[in-house]
Amino acid sequence: MDQVITCLVVDDEPFARDLMENYIGRVPYLQPVAFCENAFDAINELQRQPVDLLFSDIQMPNINGIEMIRSLSNPPVVIFTTASRDHAIAGFELDAVDYLVKPISFDRFLKAVNKARAHISQRWQPAAAETIKPKIQNTNHLFVKDNNKLTKILFDDIYYVEGMKDYIKIVCREKNIITYMRMKAIEDILPPDQFMRIHKSYIVRLQAIKSIMGNTVEVVNGQSVIISKASRQDLKRLLGIANYNEEDEE
Repeated sequence: MDQVITCLVVDDEPFARDLMENYIGRVPYLQPVAFCENAFDAINELQRQPVDLLFSDIQMPNINGIEMIRSLSNPPVVIFTTASRDHAIAGFELDAVDYLVKPISFDRFLKAVNKARAHISQRWQPAAAETIKPKIQNTNHLFVKDNNKLTKILFDDIYYVEGMKDYIKIVCREKNIITYMRMKAIEDILPPDQFMRIHKSYIVRLQAIKSIMGNTVEVVNGQSVIISKASRQDLKRLLGIANYNEEDEE
């Protein structure tokens, strides 16, 4: 059985999305995850659920496809779909495996998918000593939607993250950013050697912790956040606190 390739489509034209949905449905090993009408929605989907293959239009409002790909820390294999050839060079500079000019025929679509499939198979192959790791592990930042733009946030600038249902508040050195994202999505992005989820509603950067008292953690900006009792021992271990005794807090 063919290995399933997950994919996402982003295009601001409904007809184009419908056509891609039809074409994808005709290829047994392609599994669509989402069909998005703009780059912001696509970025949110990719943060919640990374995919193997991204079909992206280039000319879209607010953020075009090339800008979107450049903002991703760990982009999937990309096939650009566009009505113009003007951005072809920029597209291939981003290592896109193909560049489909609209109107797209099914045979041309299938040829591009076969090229992408070969690239994805190489990604799945183990390297000399270990499986290839996502690029996100080697970066020091993330991008989040902030009003109508994508804002870069350095991990070292984050104090803590607070969950608010479908939104999160990222508390940073200079300002707080509220963005549409689930806690699980941001938890998967943040490096586990620098951040810990200490409560269902809080993720804290370990180096930003100033003190621990009872069920609260004080960070260096003076704010206090709640820590669950179940997380205390794990936090103690990560911080290298050998003489920490919970009985002293009772």
